[in-house]
Amino acid sequence: MSFNKNHGPPSAGRSGSAGEGSAARRFRAGAPPKDATKPAAAALAVAAIVVASTWGTLKSVQGALVTLQAAGPLSGILLGVLGVAALFLLLPAVRGMHFGRQANRLLAEGDLTGAREAAQSARDLTWIAFGFSAAQVLVLLVVEFFIANHLAVSRVFFLLPLIRSSFLLILKAFWVNIYIFMVAEVLVLIWGLIVAVARFAPGPAGRPIRLLATFYVDIFRSLPAIINIYLIGFGLPLTGMPFVKNLSEESFAILALTLTNGAYVAEIYRAGIESIHWSQTAAARSLGLSYMQTLRFVIVPQGVRNMIPPLLNSFISLQKDTALVNVIGTIDAFNQSIIIASNHFNLSPVTTVAVLFIIITIPQARLVDRLIERDRRRMRVGER
Repeated sequence: MSFNKNHGPPSAGRSGSAGEGSAARRFRAGAPPKDATKPAAAALAVAAIVVASTWGTLKSVQGALVTLQAAGPLSGILLGVLGVAALFLLLPAVRGMHFGRQANRLLAEGDLTGAREAAQSARDLTWIAFGFSAAQVLVLLVVEFFIANHLAVSRVFFLLPLIRSSFLLILKAFWVNIYIFMVAEVLVLIWGLIVAVARFAPGPAGRPIRLLATFYVDIFRSLPAIINIYLIGFGLPLTGMPFVKNLSEESFAILALTLTNGAYVAEIYRAGIESIHWSQTAAARSLGLSYMQTLRFVIVPQGVRNMIPPLLNSFISLQKDTALVNVIGTIDAFNQSIIIASNHFNLSPVTTVAVLFIIITIPQARLVDRLIERDRRRMRVGER
């Protein structure tokens, strides 16, 4: 049997080198991945520095709590837990080092595909380590800002003894904000729907109504809420009208907020109604439904689905606008906090009000996000 000089044995002679040939072809399939251990090592060094900085900041916070007379066993346990949790910042970088070494080993063995996968995992973990380290640095800068200059910022905004002593008084006044918000929101929903329907008044006979509704929306969307509250809260009592002059300050605030936010909600209703295809109206009218029946039974129920997220955003805005009622002397949470702050020359009570608004606002904001995401998923399913 003759052997080819250039190609070796025709069959059996090549079987021994088949694995090496395929490995060589795999290796030549593309450029080998770069060494991922060096970036991972840099990420590990950065994470270690951040962890050390975190421990130093926690120690400073412990000293600050002692100064503010807020240190205790619970605070010590919490700071200890945070110190231990900071060590998890090292985990992505350590895993990145592991995958980087694995990529180098697989590359030496000729497994290019496995080396690429391991190198990509190392790069991903390296960037995760850098990202979390950067976020941790921002948090540390904020904490250092509050404890800087001998706790100057913390003393002004977070004087815990004053917060504890004034909390119940501010919480009691905060119920005034809740009351104004709840009553005004019900009235806003009703009034906004009336104005929106008026803007859709059909035919030449409805033209004056449409013009008046449009004029109202344009005027009250142009005026700041604080001006409306001031004019209504101080102006109407000066008229001396029998019914109006006996209203409470909360009633004037509710009226002003209803008129102001009703203009915005009317536009939300209008957008929701106009989002329904005109064929729905045509079909309803062809079945004998009147114009109002078409809106009530066909258009508005379908438009409500599109209105809910923006309506909830309007609720959040109205909820925050209740703090503006202090301009007419209503003792709400903000006004109560200002009184306490002026007596103690400290703004910590105002911080308490801010925290209360945050507590009731963030869950609503997340609910809006979930509703919007649910609508997006439903639309994507409908497109398929």
